[in-house]
Amino acid sequence: MKKILYILILSLPIVGISQENKEIKEQKQKLKASNNLTYDANKELVDDNFIDAEANYRKAIATSNDNAAAKFNLGNAYYKENSFGEAFVRYKQAGETAQTKEERHSAYHNLGNVFMKNKEYDKAIEAYKEALRNDPSDEETRYNLALAKEMKKKDDQQKQNDKNNDDKNKDKDNQDQQQDQQQNKNDQDQDDNQNKNDQQNQDNKENDQNSDKNKEQKGDEGKDQEDKNPKPGDQPKDQQDPKQQPPRPNQLSPQQIKNILEAMSNEEKKVQEKINGKKVKGKPAKNAKDW
Repeated sequence: MKKILYILILSLPIVGISQENKEIKEQKQKLKASNNLTYDANKELVDDNFIDAEANYRKAIATSNDNAAAKFNLGNAYYKENSFGEAFVRYKQAGETAQTKEERHSAYHNLGNVFMKNKEYDKAIEAYKEALRNDPSDEETRYNLALAKEMKKKDDQQKQNDKNNDDKNKDKDNQDQQQDQQQNKNDQDQDDNQNKNDQQNQDNKENDQNSDKNKEQKGDEGKDQEDKNPKPGDQPKDQQDPKQQPPRPNQLSPQQIKNILEAMSNEEKKVQEKINGKKVKGKPAKNAKDW
């Protein structure tokens, strides 16, 4: 049992190596076929035959996923057609499968160009930095990196200005809205005050009308009471108190009659005295002595 187990252990690496060699061989064959398709696609692209070139690049990529050149060239083809979304996908694939620094540098350099076209300056800066890590001597990549930083600075400033303008407009809108709300409130308050004044005037008018009605009603009640309780002068003659009867016009009161009689009596006395006085002067009387 130990011998069989030992043989099995020895035979396993042999089988594994054989299988690995077979897979490597197949991969190399696929890569060679993919390169041939890429070569044909390059020729068609030079002849401005984009449709056939695109088809052969796709076949090349499908034949061997390790063919970074097919992905990179297809990305260039899309870039020239302004299909930046498709170009981004192919450049990214080329950078991930590149076998050399030169291939990685080219993939990320062109990836940075795609980001610049889309005005995604932050991503462009990172792509150019990755390209320089693989080839620090490329001055074109360095120039593009500096340009991306400058464009980002201007873009940030423009965004800040736009934000400030938006904030100003927002503040103005809020201010206008507040003013409108205040004006509406003032108008509403004015309407409420006017309604209150109108209601007050109406109430006052109704109160005045009620007061007049009350006065009329009291007047009628007083008149009715007077009718029920007639004044002494309004009583029938047979019901009046003679003592309380006022004198008739051109008729003297008892007091006046008394005063007149007294005045006549006094006047009569004065006349009598005058007559008597004259008699004494004519014949003075002799006084008899009172012994």
